[in-house]
Amino acid sequence: MFLSALRVPHGRRRNAIILIAAWACFTSATAQNDCKKPLYLTFDTGHMEVAPWVAEVLKRQQVHVTFFAANERTKEGDGSLGDHWAPWWRARAAEGHEFASHTWNHTYWRADAGSAPHPAFRVRPSAGQREGQSFVMSAAEYCEEIARAADRLKAITGKTPLPLFRAPGGKTSAQLIASAKACGYAHVGWSPAGFLGDELPSETASNTALLNKALRDVRSGDILLAHLGIWSRKDAWAPAVLEPLIEGLKQRGFCFRTLRDHPDYAAAAAQVR
Repeated sequence: MFLSALRVPHGRRRNAIILIAAWACFTSATAQNDCKKPLYLTFDTGHMEVAPWVAEVLKRQQVHVTFFAANERTKEGDGSLGDHWAPWWRARAAEGHEFASHTWNHTYWRADAGSAPHPAFRVRPSAGQREGQSFVMSAAEYCEEIARAADRLKAITGKTPLPLFRAPGGKTSAQLIASAKACGYAHVGWSPAGFLGDELPSETASNTALLNKALRDVRSGDILLAHLGIWSRKDAWAPAVLEPLIEGLKQRGFCFRTLRDHPDYAAAAAQVR
């Protein structure tokens, strides 16, 4: 069809090419709408250097994701949820992406510290005024950590985040998860094959190896995890891997959904519009 279009006069040729492009977009959208092998791609915040590029790839590939955001230190600007990056988040909301909390100060759980009637947790933030310090936080204070990031996302984007959170590093306890649930937040981890490896040292986990592993191991229903920049990795993952990964997974019949559509979280997400 394309070759025959080249043999017709210029006006008709242009129309034919436009029709071909429209048909390609239609078939791609149809494949994504007829989603029988869903994947749930998620991004946690990071130093944000690759964030503009990630946004371009997601828009080009017509993929919606769920962003888990904390106010982390960034290479440019006043933190990942600061004023500098606010327009970036607003643009993602306009494109239809979903948001959830990653705690305000990227606060790592270290150990349970309270009792069952009065839960508390030893924590260590990697951002904020108490960066790098270990201290005890009550369950109510931890809930405030979750809610503060969610509230900031809503203030920036005008869109209510999903009632979900991801603990930094995925580090939790049964008590932490129960305490967060009591204040309205479900914890979201990731699938074993969904760990895309952008946190690993590039000296031992090359981008090519990580891409091949994901294309080989990912299965329908998996929650995938990547970041908007990792300080410690020398060879940035996203510029080399993200688009080939999305394209390769699509070729294998996978499609992409946000956590709003995940069977474990859809009921809670339905309360938020």
